Amino acid sequence: MSNLKSKVPGKPRVIVLVVIGIVVIALAVGAYLLNTLRNYKKDVDAIQIQNVDITSIEDGEYFGDCDVGLVSAKVRVVVESQAITEIELLEHNNGRGSAAETLPGEIIREQRVDVDAISGATASSKVILESVYNALTGKRTIMN
Repeated sequence: MSNLKSKVPGKPRVIVLVVIGIVVIALAVGAYLLNTLRNYKKDVDAIQIQNVDITSIEDGEYFGDCDVGLVSAKVRVVVESQAITEIELLEHNNGRGSAAETLPGEIIREQRVDVDAISGATASSKVILESVYNALTGKRTIMN
């Protein structure tokens, strides 16, 4: 028995150090993810959808985007004769918010940016609407 102990000196200490290292890494990753989620929620809450006076927008093609970390969107908006005639969703990175991809059609039908968000896809709705607002105004209601 004493021969066995002499052949593996310090092995329990190495195992303890490895376990401590794993715990420290797990805590660091957890803190990072928690911070990312906290910032995401703060950025989504900061989006205040505003309407745009379409009659003041010149005919043309406009591009806008919005990125709140976990959800982002890029759009192309076409204005002709003081009306929104086309909205192309160029990019939409989302979790479960694909239902919000119907919003461009709703904006065109109602000719206003501040349409209702899609239930269950609130963050994606706000991000898409903010992207359209940014395209038409060149302004941002939140700073990413």
